[in-house]
Amino acid sequence: MKSQPNNKIILVGFMGTGKSIVSEKLAGQLGWSRVDIDEEIVKAAKKPISKIFADDGEDAFRELESRVLEAALASPEQAIVATGGGAVLRASNRQAMLAHGFVAALKASPETIIARVMNDSSRPLLQGDVRARVHELLEKRKDAYDFAHLAIDTTAMTVAEVVQRIADESGLISK
Repeated sequence: MKSQPNNKIILVGFMGTGKSIVSEKLAGQLGWSRVDIDEEIVKAAKKPISKIFADDGEDAFRELESRVLEAALASPEQAIVATGGGAVLRASNRQAMLAHGFVAALKASPETIIARVMNDSSRPLLQGDVRARVHELLEKRKDAYDFAHLAIDTTAMTVAEVVQRIADESGLISK
């Protein structure tokens, strides 16, 4: 594995794989700050992500997402960065993540993801038939997270187990 700066742990993965909750717990365990890219986008745009998609379209959202991600990664403070599920779609975002820290990809079975996101109406990419949209997007993104240093299937793991695995594998926590 190539070496990387040790001041960021970046969580990537499809929606519903646990990035937000894992980032909260991991940041707490390490005593690091936490940056949730989707939350930062909402602050920057002063409107919910669903409204950004509706008003400006997905391309405008992805542009804003890249700018917010770049700013978070450039910050000198130690941080856990939770990205949105589609942040990996741009090669420049993937390169920036790899250049600034340890990247962990969270994965889960389609049925687990569907169960976790089924009643979340705030996800603009899941409008309509949630089950069909999840399967369609997973197929489109099946290799999108392969660039990460570590992949973890969260389907049958507790949040604490996922946090410990990232802590162990990142090499950033002394035992």
